[in-house]
Amino acid sequence: MGLREIRRRLQKERQSAIRRFRKQKRLNSMAISGRHDFVVVLDHLKPAFNIGKIFRSADAFDAAEVHLIATPFFDPAPAKGSFKWVPAKFHDTFKACYEELIERGYTLYMLDPAAGEDLPGVRMPLKSAFIFGNEELGHRFDRADYPAIKMLKIPQFGRVESLNVSIAASIVMYEYVRQNGGGR
Repeated sequence: MGLREIRRRLQKERQSAIRRFRKQKRLNSMAISGRHDFVVVLDHLKPAFNIGKIFRSADAFDAAEVHLIATPFFDPAPAKGSFKWVPAKFHDTFKACYEELIERGYTLYMLDPAAGEDLPGVRMPLKSAFIFGNEELGHRFDRADYPAIKMLKIPQFGRVESLNVSIAASIVMYEYVRQNGGGR
């Protein structure tokens, strides 16, 4: 397969993903918040794979909603239908998302494998928001501009420096539900 054919195939896959997204986004407008008050914030994640997986976990753990920063579309196929069940909120900037969540009384947590308190040692309030950054570049905002954000890390014991963002999000959601039980 030549380079031109690969580009055509990738373009077709992208167009298919955009069509799936538009259809699912219409259905998402009727989604109802889950029984748990936690929120997941996805800061500039790539549209191909992890976002759908995170929606799937958010559905499994009955999240209130998922906020997406600067994400015009993503492929909902890996969500296995969960995108239509978990409310999605789209923001152009992190600042807009941050201000909304602070106004609504959320405690915000940012994950960093090298900084912060160990996840199991932190008692998370019911209204918790967990911020996950881009798979390669991390968070796209200057943390110093947002002093209310608390730092968390997932304890790791092997040689790898970080976890896949969808895996990290699932671990955090599980720990929140473990601590806070059945929700509302």
